[in-house]
Amino acid sequence: MSTNRRRHWSALIAALALGVAVPASIPAANSAQPQPTAYANGAVAGARSGTFTPASYCGIVWGSLARHNAVSYTTGTVANVRSGRHACYDRLVVDVAHVPESLSYDVRYVDAVRRPGSGTKLSLNGGADLQIELRAPAYDGSGKATYQPADPMHLVAVGSYDTFRQVAMAGSFEGSTTFGLGVRARLPFRVLVLDGPGSGARLVIDVAHRW
Repeated sequence: MSTNRRRHWSALIAALALGVAVPASIPAANSAQPQPTAYANGAVAGARSGTFTPASYCGIVWGSLARHNAVSYTTGTVANVRSGRHACYDRLVVDVAHVPESLSYDVRYVDAVRRPGSGTKLSLNGGADLQIELRAPAYDGSGKATYQPADPMHLVAVGSYDTFRQVAMAGSFEGSTTFGLGVRARLPFRVLVLDGPGSGARLVIDVAHRW
């Protein structure tokens, strides 16, 4: 053993005997370091990042503002009303026969749907009223009805639906037909115009199950 090494060990033994703490010269190679926690949504706890915004319900970004398509009155006529349930929304379809161009409509939430002509309030089930004004009559040029439901206050059965509470026909007056859609709450909706069947078109209203 060299003289320098003997001096090193002698000093170390003396320090231990006096109770002096001797710091380790080399830190442990496998010492644990705190790590950020990753979550399934991609956020990382402890990491600096922007505010995390959860994805919207079913990717829906429709909103609840009025939708309208202001084109001239169509020569088509209302032929039928039907509905359907989907995973993320409830759907209402108004079939319009013999449509040469796009449909003209105005769909919006209102305090109360009113009958065209008289202005009488239409009482609907649900927490919010969606008024659907389709600028197409439910009668032909001679005044004969093209759509005459058995019960204008209950056009389709929606008792098992998530969002729809009632579908009613407020009336058809001066070339325009108004429907009232009672929904659970003021929820996001969209309006589509689809071709068919045949030479007709479909006015489609989808209302989301939730925000």
